[in-house]
Amino acid sequence: METISLHAEVRNSRGKGPTRKLRRAGHLPAVLYGPHEDPTPVTIAPKELLAGLKSERGRNSLFEVLVGDRKELAMVKDVAVDPVTRHPLHVDLYKIDLTKPVRAHVPFSTTGRAVGVQQGGILNIPLRTVPVRSTPDRIPVVIEADVSNLGIHETVSVADLKLPEGVEVMLRPQLTLAIVLEGKKSAAEATAEEPDAS
Repeated sequence: METISLHAEVRNSRGKGPTRKLRRAGHLPAVLYGPHEDPTPVTIAPKELLAGLKSERGRNSLFEVLVGDRKELAMVKDVAVDPVTRHPLHVDLYKIDLTKPVRAHVPFSTTGRAVGVQQGGILNIPLRTVPVRSTPDRIPVVIEADVSNLGIHETVSVADLKLPEGVEVMLRPQLTLAIVLEGKKSAAEATAEEPDAS
């Protein structure tokens, strides 16, 4: 799995005043932490972070954090953003071990045009991301499901997914991920086909 370099410097000052000053100087406050470790306050370059967040892996990108003379592998755990500009204000970086599973959210999408949609139905996708558990190097970019054969009222559930080896979806197998609902056109056609009871 490709990593993205992220240069970090340990910061000693905390609080709103110092962090605002850091942002004005073009630095982004962050914390780097891991299991059973106290967080280390650091500053990072916003451009390097955004390079990962805007890549195809997004929040699931793997960063090689360079702190002084050591390197740490980490993933973004949380990002606080400005509600107006949407620029990042603070980042939590979680140290990871490539041999140990982590949890992540992966985009879910469908391929193909459902038979039921061609008949006037509407494809409904309740979830746009699905939670998965796997080692960091096995996290897929996207999880796809082919809906070409779905008729009206037919579904794709978690159990129907074809997942890469070592990837587990943390949802009930019976949970519906895609369903073709009856549209106005198909409902009208069904009504027109009903025999006259008179």
